[in-house]
Amino acid sequence: MGQHETYDVTIVGGGVIGCAIARELTRYDLKTALIEKQCEVGFGTSKSNSGIIHAGHHSSSDTLKGPLEWAGNQLWTQLHQELDFGFERVGELMVAWHPEQLETLKHYKEQGEARGVSGLEIWERDRLFKEEPNLNPDIFAALFAPTAGVVNPYEVCFSLIDSARQNGLDLYVSSQVENLSQIDNSWLIKTANKELKTRYVINAAGLHADTIAEMAGLKTYAIKPRKGEEYMLDGRLKGIVKRIIFPCPSGVSKGVLVIPTFNGTIMVGPTAQNIEDKEDLSTSMEGSSTIFSQVKQVVPGINERDCIAEFAGLRAVADGEDFIIGPSAKKGFINVAGIQSPGLTAAPAIAIKVTNILSDEGLLLNPNENFEPTVPKRVIFANLKTEEQIELAAKDPRYSHICCRCEEITEGEVVEAIHMGAETLDGIKFRTRAGMGRCQGGFCTWRCMELISRELDIPITEVTKRGGNSWIICEHDLEPKSGDKP
Repeated sequence: MGQHETYDVTIVGGGVIGCAIARELTRYDLKTALIEKQCEVGFGTSKSNSGIIHAGHHSSSDTLKGPLEWAGNQLWTQLHQELDFGFERVGELMVAWHPEQLETLKHYKEQGEARGVSGLEIWERDRLFKEEPNLNPDIFAALFAPTAGVVNPYEVCFSLIDSARQNGLDLYVSSQVENLSQIDNSWLIKTANKELKTRYVINAAGLHADTIAEMAGLKTYAIKPRKGEEYMLDGRLKGIVKRIIFPCPSGVSKGVLVIPTFNGTIMVGPTAQNIEDKEDLSTSMEGSSTIFSQVKQVVPGINERDCIAEFAGLRAVADGEDFIIGPSAKKGFINVAGIQSPGLTAAPAIAIKVTNILSDEGLLLNPNENFEPTVPKRVIFANLKTEEQIELAAKDPRYSHICCRCEEITEGEVVEAIHMGAETLDGIKFRTRAGMGRCQGGFCTWRCMELISRELDIPITEVTKRGGNSWIICEHDLEPKSGDKP
């Protein structure tokens, strides 16, 4: 393939973990790359994440998850201040149905307090229903944790990678790794269209981390997918709960949750089904029945008829259920695998941990004197005051054209997203929310496609939903039908 690029560190995988590591490494004077097989970062497990920043008390201190969950939780406020994504500490309630479950609440309270989690309180019925009057009146008590929060995980991925690129990262998307080979003290990474030489490989490939490890000659663990179906509800239910509602957890799942997302809509789920197919993102009637039967017990005002969108995500579950983070038997190859819940919460702490591992492995970490921690703020037209909207629309008429009426997204916002790297409908959707409202793209899809075609100067038949073969229209769709007027 000719001469290849040479890097100090190359990250394989552009989910929230890979993006967080990428951004952390650009704090140092290194040549760093990230390789992602999808057409954009965050298009795998991260986009289907529940978006919860866990309070810090859920995972056992005997695991890697436990200390990283709380360490990560504490980093989100600063990360939010530096980067352009929505984040709010809405708090959470773990609910108990009968006195016997009170011991479970006490266990998690003590576990959190031993770790340093602040503000944990057990709320009895009077306090609970004063704060959350729409919960089932049969609930006995709840553990309140104010440190829990919500984010839009795909926004986090974009903000992290925008920051990393601003600070020198080279990003290669649509680049599936085909081969890994060790040559002296370096690694050669081959994709379909490029070869990279790198001193260190960070394996953050999510569901396929075991495949990447096997390519490196390290068949030491297996990743199994665990499917979680999630259901987004109509905006009319905004405010039915103010906090994330957890049931007392089981051994394999935190249970079916009620989640007030950052944008105010309510999401319910997920299921927890162990499967074999790492590409199976289907939803099911069984999943819907499971979710809504449990959710309606907790919040009786929720109904399956309120569902406006459904999707499934796959969690990357490693042997033993814990994170796998550390150097391997092959020098320069570092695993960051099995990052299931609370992986999103732990992401910034995992990034720091991986950076420390690289230092321990011999990588010199000189500070990048030009590191810029912030990224330019996006325009969110719907959040502006009326006077600000009028002023902006007068200055730039693109902000006077509404593309998505459900979410009030303007042409100016869509164009900005395209210029930041969105080349697909999903890229626009996850950067701007165009297509996430009640009509689920029924109004804005064609307009967004036209804007992608115009701004990227490509035929509209080349516009896809999420890259690859996810075509929306084909050439023959545009040909006149028999009897049509010319």
